[in-house]
Amino acid sequence: MTQSLSPLGQKQWLLIDQSVTGLTMNPMESFATDDTLCRHIATQEDTGIARTWVHDKTVVLGIQDSRLPHIQDGISYLQEQGYRVIVRNSGGLAVVLDEDVYNLSLLFKEERGLTIDRSYEAMVEFTQELLPEFGSSIVDGEVETSYCPGRYDLSVDGKKFAGISQRRIRGGVAVQIYLAMKESGAARAELIRTFYERAVQGAPTSFTYPQIVPETMASLAEHGKPAVSNKELTERIEVALRERGMLQEFPWTEEHEEMFQYNLERMVKRNEKVGL
Repeated sequence: MTQSLSPLGQKQWLLIDQSVTGLTMNPMESFATDDTLCRHIATQEDTGIARTWVHDKTVVLGIQDSRLPHIQDGISYLQEQGYRVIVRNSGGLAVVLDEDVYNLSLLFKEERGLTIDRSYEAMVEFTQELLPEFGSSIVDGEVETSYCPGRYDLSVDGKKFAGISQRRIRGGVAVQIYLAMKESGAARAELIRTFYERAVQGAPTSFTYPQIVPETMASLAEHGKPAVSNKELTERIEVALRERGMLQEFPWTEEHEEMFQYNLERMVKRNEKVGL
């Protein structure tokens, strides 16, 4: 792969669709799965993996969040609101998952020229392609007053609907995006704003947590366009990948299962350290 090529231009794509089955899964399994796939893709040539995933009401905390001075108060608040709470195994800060937040992971072999920015840009490009009704109105750039703000936040009319993260493991790259498809983006943001309020309580913190303004977040359905269902978005992903090359279901093997169980156990132990 040369520097001029996008990682989206793979000859073969492997798909794992958990956009429905994920609703009954422990969300920790998603992060263990992506770590497993990341190690696998590092050994593959001209191949990309796409994994779709949707989980029921869950707040995913970053490692830094788990070290807030009154973290147990914050976790208790989220649980009282009916959310499962987990700590992920990578950077970034708290995000909300629910049945109307669609997640997509794209995984590639780490090649020369596949910089961190180029990997992020590939996900931005792919998301714009999947949502043609929004076209160039989807822009990337940090929305500072959102939860988990970052350089590659995606917004429409200044209101964030998606955030992108990236993880690299031993030659594999996993780029993950969450897309708030429906319901109130501001309500999700208010949940996280209150979490930080309860978890900090004015005490000094080791990092600068976001000063969330709920009105700076909105789902795609709140922008006046016809709502795109999870099923329809999955179908669009399949079409887009098939147009790029051969598409088939990912062949999950016993070897993958062993690595997955190892990665899941690491996630479980990390969460046990903060009482989850």
